[in-house]
Amino acid sequence: QIRLVESGGGLVQPGDSLRVSCAASGDTFRRYTVAWFRQTPGKGREFVAAIKMGNNYYADSVKGRFTMTRNNAESTAALQLNSLRSEDAAVYYCAASQTVITSNIRNPGAYASWGQGTQVAVSS
Repeated sequence: QIRLVESGGGLVQPGDSLRVSCAASGDTFRRYTVAWFRQTPGKGREFVAAIKMGNNYYADSVKGRFTMTRNNAESTAALQLNSLRSEDAAVYYCAASQTVITSNIRNPGAYASWGQGTQVAVSS
């Protein structure tokens, strides 16, 4: 079972940038589709971005502002958050799955492995 640990969250102002990272261990990272989700209090986990078979997928709300990358050699993934807005504030989670299909990539239920999350706060 792969283990995931997020880092890099923090408090920023609207318009600022932030980079959150996900470090994996315990299994062969390259075999996994990796995704980022976010969650605010009282709401379910919202898809943000994913990389599957070298292809990137983004939620419409972050397209053009967020960029996801991964480094299989280092077993890491990262999410660069630019032009942050107040509505981007959330706990950001890294998730991984060996079996998720493309049509289900935005479904949090398709991911068996999750990190503990990292808080991103956006406030002036």
